[in-house]
Amino acid sequence: MSEGTVSLPWIVIRQDDNGNRYRVGRYATRAEAQKIADSLDDRGHKQLYWVERIGQNGDGAHN
Repeated sequence: MSEGTVSLPWIVIRQDDNGNRYRVGRYATRAEAQKIADSLDDRGHKQLYWVERIGQNGDGAHN
């Protein structure tokens, strides 16, 4: 990481009722990303939110 560059390896993903997935945001820590996902999930909509770490190739890691 170069000086002045911030690493944001954690992403929050939203999946809607039709199975479409969207990146909500990128975060520095898993805890920060999870807090956002939980707050969105608590709103009671039928969307699904989860946290993933961005892999080496820039995509979300799949477990």
